[in-house]
Amino acid sequence: MISAVEALWRVPRPGPNNLLAASAFTAVSDVCRADYGGDKPVFALSTAIRSLGVPCWLPAGHASLSVDPRSAANAIDHAFTRRAITRRHLCPLDLADDLPPLAFGQARLARFSADELSQMFDAERLARNFPTQPIDAKRLAQFQWLVIEESLAVNDGAEARAAPFMYMAMNRDFGEIDPHLGRFPPPVEAALFFLLLAPWEQWSTMQEVDWRGFRVPWIYTLNDDLFVRPSPPPNPDSLTLEPWIVEDHWGEEVELERPTVLPLDDEAKAGFALFTDAAWRELEAARSTNLFETPIAHFLVRAFLADGMDEVMAHMTAIEAAMGLEMDHKKSMRPKPDKHKGRSATDRVAARIAALLNDPNAVRDYRHLFELRSTFVHGRAGIQKVSTAERVLARGLARGVARGLVGAAASPVRSREEALADLLNRGVQYL
Repeated sequence: MISAVEALWRVPRPGPNNLLAASAFTAVSDVCRADYGGDKPVFALSTAIRSLGVPCWLPAGHASLSVDPRSAANAIDHAFTRRAITRRHLCPLDLADDLPPLAFGQARLARFSADELSQMFDAERLARNFPTQPIDAKRLAQFQWLVIEESLAVNDGAEARAAPFMYMAMNRDFGEIDPHLGRFPPPVEAALFFLLLAPWEQWSTMQEVDWRGFRVPWIYTLNDDLFVRPSPPPNPDSLTLEPWIVEDHWGEEVELERPTVLPLDDEAKAGFALFTDAAWRELEAARSTNLFETPIAHFLVRAFLADGMDEVMAHMTAIEAAMGLEMDHKKSMRPKPDKHKGRSATDRVAARIAALLNDPNAVRDYRHLFELRSTFVHGRAGIQKVSTAERVLARGLARGVARGLVGAAASPVRSREEALADLLNRGVQYL
């Protein structure tokens, strides 16, 4: 393997028109097939040598990016023989105020230096793949980051990892929808759900601008599998920066830049520090119970990522997913005798919320929001604009319900139907 890679590394730049058909490349490919089995690696090997900096593919003046051939051969061997890979999801917290660092599960929320970000983004590998698009780690380091790592077993061969589209079943329904998939990978959405249980709408000092404490406009996922080509490095201009005028030591004004923030009140830091690894484990335990068998987390995260009326509707759907039952709309499914005969589906949900939150006002709030939601859905005449107060009310009620269920799940959990029936019995007094 080492001698074959050394020969490939000696091919002068710019290399042949089709390196993949050149004898130096096919020699390495043949060794790989003989040593590791499986399909002859073409896409996988070409992806690997690009990430390792095969000299003939590097532009003039970038030869220093190339890994030495012995190390490249060892890296290729490791890629073929490894049994697990790591995915690192790097999420910029745009518009975030100064937050205390957190560590929970496989996630970290913190500020990182430019050197630390360069390492997390694997800047050298990116430079070999995109030599004309250097990562601007210094500007990215102005922001706070949520970083989540996940370890995945290697179940596919090298070619399937490099070019999965070539191994898809062609008779599948390519237009089908998985209703449980969100915009971001599941570990990212799980971490966001955890953070969204914080009362951002109460901490916000600029609710009319945004109740959120931060935005996540995109995520960058880095796969440490050598057979998976990385995406181009992110552009700091995709995040929110503002001019910052300072005076130098000569008294002259100098224009710099800094992240724009949505300021939080003084209680935020102390409250946010409670989101510990122990709190994360409590949430994980709760989500494993049948109280979270409905897509509560899905819609709470959806509301965070949505804008306008879609945000309000997602919050209302999260509440319904948490507090609603099919039997609320189907009388035939209710136990006999029905202790709450004549109560509408809306009243039943409102009563459960009031009992869960121990707040009689929750009945009034939910009824108001449900009427607003129904007016919008059914296109009734005279619908008014949704006020900031109503928008924040929907967010607060949805968050409170989700957080309340986490607490309820700490007690011995019966079936979801029994738990919600108990809440209805306790909450009907508030109707």
